[in-house]
Amino acid sequence: MSFARWASIALATALSGTLGLGAASAETLRLSHNVGDGTTWQKGAEKFGELLAERSGGEIDVRVFPNAQLAGGDQMRQADMVGRGALDLVVTSAINVTPLVPEMAVFSLPYLYDNYEQVDATTAEGGPADMLSEILLEKGIVVLAWGENGFREVTNNTRPIKSPEDMKGLNMRVAGPMYIDVMNALGANPQQMQWSETLTALQQGVVDGQENPIGAVIIPQQVYEMQKHLTTWHYSYDPIFLGISKQKWDSYDAETQTMLREAAAEAMTWQRQITREGTAEGIGFLRDHGMEVYEPTPEELTAFREATQPAFDQWAERVGPEIVGAFQTAIDGAN
Repeated sequence: MSFARWASIALATALSGTLGLGAASAETLRLSHNVGDGTTWQKGAEKFGELLAERSGGEIDVRVFPNAQLAGGDQMRQADMVGRGALDLVVTSAINVTPLVPEMAVFSLPYLYDNYEQVDATTAEGGPADMLSEILLEKGIVVLAWGENGFREVTNNTRPIKSPEDMKGLNMRVAGPMYIDVMNALGANPQQMQWSETLTALQQGVVDGQENPIGAVIIPQQVYEMQKHLTTWHYSYDPIFLGISKQKWDSYDAETQTMLREAAAEAMTWQRQITREGTAEGIGFLRDHGMEVYEPTPEELTAFREATQPAFDQWAERVGPEIVGAFQTAIDGAN
């Protein structure tokens, strides 16, 4: 064999080994979220993975697991697992983290918000949501960006909901402890249940109804196929956030941390946008698919607000006056 031929083979072998090493050294991060793979949660998580792979030159890959698979279907456990370093990343809603951080219930206090402008004033960088990020950091979770689940609307198969009295006696699936107190205040029978179990429970009539946002859950999870009535009472808002284990975060240099934050911010901004678009178009879609949609008058909304005031007061005390006051100040500034 000539020297030139030998050198060519040697160079090709070396390059092949180097490329193989690069592929082998690519890091795969596991991301868990609560709901199905047709939701805007999934789309936002996938967008984050795409952006991160692109900006890291393929060195960081994100694998998305819907329906809280990595937490055995228990959506409440995900944040705790991320805090302990057992999971790398999570997309979850504020209300699902209240067992770990009760202060997260501030976002979902009944009738705290009237519109998206008020929401954005609290979740913007430098806004009061930063106070929650600091608390989550103490629990081992770094909040990378805020996204959106949305305003939660009520559905059921029994009757139209036009007043608090219409809620009495209904078996309602709820996501977290605060909503148990809200439903009790309305005279309903709350049933705390994992989302992975809820669709079957609705199909079988184990529960009469549920409450969730239109664009993020009700439409993509096809709740309209199992529920007849929907009332747009906008009684509670629920953000989601993309968080990373502090253990994993601390393993990266400053440049990689910046890349993670920027990819997360872009992905969650897009996720929020498509969620709001889906919500805006959702009422017509749901009516076209057979749901009876009731839109309450301002007077009727006042009745719901007054009926849920005891739950607001109870949870505002648990959250703490400093946090609640900071949120209310930001909301007042957005009006």
